[in-house]
Amino acid sequence: MNGKAPHPAPVLVWFRLDLRLGDNPALSAAAASGRPVVPVFIWSPEEEGEWRAGGASLWWLKRSLAALDASLGELGGRLVWMRGPSAGALAELARTTGASAVYYNRRVEPALARQEEAVTAACAALGMEVHGFNGSLLLDPGEVRTKEGRPFQVFTPFWNACLSRMKSVRPLAAPQGIGFPSRSPKSLDLDEPALGPGRPLGAGMEGRWAPGETGAHAALERFLGGALEEYGAGRDRPGGEGTSRLSPHLHFGELSPRQAWAAAESRRGAEAWQRQIVWREFAHHLLAHFPLFPVEPLRAEFARFPWLDDRKGMEAWRRGRTGYPLVDAGMRELRATGWMHNRVRMVAASFLTKHLLLPWREGERWFWDTLVDADLANNAFGWQWTAGCGADAAPYFRIFNPALQAAKFDPDGAYIRRWVPELGRVPAPWLFQPWKAPREVLERAGVEPGRTYPRPIVDHAEARERALAAHRSIR
Repeated sequence: MNGKAPHPAPVLVWFRLDLRLGDNPALSAAAASGRPVVPVFIWSPEEEGEWRAGGASLWWLKRSLAALDASLGELGGRLVWMRGPSAGALAELARTTGASAVYYNRRVEPALARQEEAVTAACAALGMEVHGFNGSLLLDPGEVRTKEGRPFQVFTPFWNACLSRMKSVRPLAAPQGIGFPSRSPKSLDLDEPALGPGRPLGAGMEGRWAPGETGAHAALERFLGGALEEYGAGRDRPGGEGTSRLSPHLHFGELSPRQAWAAAESRRGAEAWQRQIVWREFAHHLLAHFPLFPVEPLRAEFARFPWLDDRKGMEAWRRGRTGYPLVDAGMRELRATGWMHNRVRMVAASFLTKHLLLPWREGERWFWDTLVDADLANNAFGWQWTAGCGADAAPYFRIFNPALQAAKFDPDGAYIRRWVPELGRVPAPWLFQPWKAPREVLERAGVEPGRTYPRPIVDHAEARERALAAHRSIR
């Protein structure tokens, strides 16, 4: 014998939508094992089925992975990037490194849950340990149930149930003493075409967002030091900076909801924002218990709803050419920046499903492809809520009037003027409903209806009556 102790077998940390070092239970547990850690991300769009990442998500993901790799590099490691399927890739990595265990954070998306099952089976066949953790939610979905043991479908009792289980939230610090193998395994290049060209969908994306854990915490600090105090009122005004804009950071796991919750604790205005964090929790709770939530209405009668097939209307909505300035401003902001203010999302979604009677799944798919914060649970929840067919949903007869919404939440027209510049010289209140403006007002503003800005593609009063009649038909 030569007296040398054998090298301990490494462990794999399978990164997914948890692209951070802080408050990462899987990474912390792997580091605490005392074994060398091999961080790995597996790109496997085939396993995501119809919900593979859209263009805006790929733009973000590529930059977030680069930021994670840089953070690991500061600790002496690197991120191994592989192509899927995930079970085969992890098994191959385990064979080449001699790894004895896999650590990962669980997800509730159906395709990702199936992915976990396949990985567990493949690792078990190799005699490897598999350790899964809750790293994406405040509470594990199985913890929060009604007194009868059923999933919640109304938010307020869900909120109360969460609060009773969250007396103290203490996020994990980023592990500092991570050991890495002396030689890193072979990795694909993050610049590979597999992650897409990485081009911004709009000119405003590159300068607006800072993907990665560092960017997430910088955005959190800006919000806590600014808009949080007036969040309850400010969050509904799209013309200002009243929201946190942390949704993409939360989706990609650059910031955990526990970190967000704890950072806001005891600050003025915190509860209104913490409620929004729990709304996110509620959406994931529903997806965990109703896996068909993204494709089927929770309210079964909506399966009979007489949706229309209007390609021209759909295209006008996508392009921000509906003739309703608030709707058009939101759709143009989305195209330019990969994001849309939440109040405007509700108005735009209501317009599609109630003014145009187009299926909520059509809107859900468009948002999925174009939002940087495209999250399966949140996106499905928002669309079902607005269409009136989901949990704790807005009543179907609640049909947003885009002109009144604009006057209430964008009273000075700052938001509309920014994203619909052809109306920039139209004074309020005509800015919110230019089709009613006197001809001389439009002439002075340089607006020619039907040419420089479209006339409304539907009449609000007529569309409202049509939507209510459609709803009555399924009752």
